[in-house]
Amino acid sequence: MEWLNDNAQAISAIASICTLFVWVFYAQLLYNGYVRQRRPRVIINRGKGIGVDAICLISNMSSEAIYVQHLVAVLHTQKKSYSLDVVEYQQHGSEQQEASYRTHQGPLASGDYLNIQSFGDIVNQVKQYWEIDDSLLHEQNIQLEIRVIAIYGSEDMPTGASRSFNLDLDASPNRQLIPASVDTDRLNSRGQRKRVLEWAKEIETHKAR
Repeated sequence: MEWLNDNAQAISAIASICTLFVWVFYAQLLYNGYVRQRRPRVIINRGKGIGVDAICLISNMSSEAIYVQHLVAVLHTQKKSYSLDVVEYQQHGSEQQEASYRTHQGPLASGDYLNIQSFGDIVNQVKQYWEIDDSLLHEQNIQLEIRVIAIYGSEDMPTGASRSFNLDLDASPNRQLIPASVDTDRLNSRGQRKRVLEWAKEIETHKAR
């Protein structure tokens, strides 16, 4: 007890510092949880099948609604990549496609999803727009990338999501469309959002031509 009395101030200071570290630790946990909750989360996946007849689903798993600006399909071949804004393509299509277009662009509530169309239809649209020869679609190492460009909350910079699928039209139906990654790539960091902004600028520049 005598030693404790002699070193009471030092012990009190050490206890205060330890308490501060504990509070900082818990504050960091709370902050990380808040950031994760506020971070936009968009999932690109297959539905109603696993082949090219499967539909492409865009799900909003964010805590708030997002505004879908563009849905871009990029067909990556060994020689060149062919990109197409699926929404813009449908806007200039038939009346049935225009009705579908209106549901593809706009607000998407938290926990909601939208059905773009089948992956096969997306490939055919890219093929028709760029007048791609059928033989090119049967080459090896072809990937179909789906990109989502969206606005989240009151943030100025757009957010994005991307997922690629290995495409092999000569394979059996259940092997024609294989995801290249387990999960959708979230493009939420500042550098990634700048890249998403460049995607949006490329689309707007192409539309203005």
